[in-house]
Parts: sequence; structure tokens; C-alpha cells
Amino acid sequence: MRREEEAMAELTGKELAEGIRQKVDELKKVCRGVDESTASRAPEGRWSPKEILSHLWGSDGNGPLPLFQQYLSGESPTIDLDPGNPFYSDGRSRMTFSGLLAEVEKSSDRIIGFVTGLTREQLDRKAHIPKMKESPWGEYPTLESMISVLGERHLHFHTSHMREVLQALGVPAGE
Repeated sequence: MRREEEAMAELTGKELAEGIRQKVDELKKVCRGVDESTASRAPEGRWSPKEILSHLWGSDGNGPLPLFQQYLSGESPTIDLDPGNPFYSDGRSRMTFSGLLAEVEKSSDRIIGFVTGLTREQLDRKAHIPKMKESPWGEYPTLESMISVLGERHLHFHTSHMREVLQALGVPAGE
């Protein structure tokens, strides 16, 4: 079986950054007009809109940027993921929805700045990510693959997730 990363055309850091920018713009459109009472509610068994944004903001407020930076810290560094954690703390629960969205956007801007300047050699670096062993990218994905997965696909997934949650709450998602 061919891995997805082998099938995917090589992208430059600039192209990857543009993909992230587009996904952030889509997320912002879906979030347009969500009020505070809706933002804290969640359908049964789902995250609230605020929890979705908290998850995208990441544990330390930098999204996946620290993970991307670890790729450059040594030869095949081992990286741990915590994929199902919304990182929703008391402090974040007190933030406004628009404040959380602004933080996700700032975090994405830092990621875009980092990704834009990456060289082909850097994008080809691999890391050991045991939790990805069963994924199409395998447990030794390249930095390019991880940027595509976490920078674009992950954002797209949670933008769709946000639409579904808002629909379940009876609120039309902005477009």
C-alpha cells in the first residue's frame, strides 16, 4: 500500500502556508455570528464551539507549532500527541468565543510564518510519532506531511465539526 505522503506532490513551505491560511478563513466564516450562549453549549456527546476552538488553539496556545518545531530539533525526534484533548481549562471557559477565535487566528499566523520559510530539506525531515502508526502517514511522517495533516486537514475537519455542532444546536453556521 502506498502511503499518502508518497502520493502527494511535494509542496513548498509557502504553498503549505497558503493552504493553512485558506482553512483558517473557512473556519472564521463558519464562526461568524456565533453568540456567547451558543458557544458554550454542546449537543449530547459532542464538544461545544468553544471547546473546538480551544482544541485548535492547543495545549500551550500555539496549536501544532511546537510539534512542527520539534522536527528541527534533532534526528527523528519522538513526538507524543494528545489528539482527543480539547485543552479546555477554566481560564479558557471564561474567554469569549470571539477571543478564542482571535487566539486561534494568532496561533495560525505564527504557524504560517514558520512554515513559509521552510526549505525542502526541512520539509523532508521525519519524526517518530507512535500514535500515527496506523495512519496513512505511518509512524515516521515527514514534516511536510504533518503540516498538511495538522495545518490543513485537521483545520478542515474541525471546521466541518463546528458546522455540525452549530446545526445540532439549531444555529446556522456563517458562510
